[in-house]
Amino acid sequence: MRGSAKVVTAKCLQHLLSHVSVRRQPDRDALILLLSFKAGLRACEIAGLSWPMVTKPLGGIAGAMAVSGDIAKNGRPRQIPIHADLRAALLAQWRRDGRPQAGPIVVSQKGGHMTAGSVVNWFTKLYAEVGLDGCSSHSGRRTFITNSARLVAKVGGCLRDVQELAGHSALTTTERYIEGDREAQRKLVALL
Repeated sequence: MRGSAKVVTAKCLQHLLSHVSVRRQPDRDALILLLSFKAGLRACEIAGLSWPMVTKPLGGIAGAMAVSGDIAKNGRPRQIPIHADLRAALLAQWRRDGRPQAGPIVVSQKGGHMTAGSVVNWFTKLYAEVGLDGCSSHSGRRTFITNSARLVAKVGGCLRDVQELAGHSALTTTERYIEGDREAQRKLVALL
């Protein structure tokens, strides 16, 4: 995929999380990273995500987030199971914010939703600070999709499951996100 965002390793993600831990808003910044890398959200979805999309009706964090058509690309709503690390970060933020029933999860300096452009700029600045060339706001999403595709067979799923998590209307779109792994290919051929 020409011009695509770079896929980031687990070690690089840990470095990014460590880097944001000393920033002015470490919890919010870690949450932005986890929404990208552990849920595969786009910048516009991170910016538009609100508490009712991730909380249970009586309070607490739900087992899955409901990305509404209002914030999803092409108005395609979807359900994404919440990864344990992301769930812990959401729960901590929800408690810090006073257990809100509404409002943005990722709050701008002015107190409202960040814009999609602000989220894109946030990622651009972060990747420049840590020297990760070729990364963009889409790197977490592409990493999420690639890792999901590599692991889906282990849980009895297929690429259609990854497509649904990504919110793509066509499997061919999902396939363009998936980065190949030469070492895995070598091992696969050796098994034949």
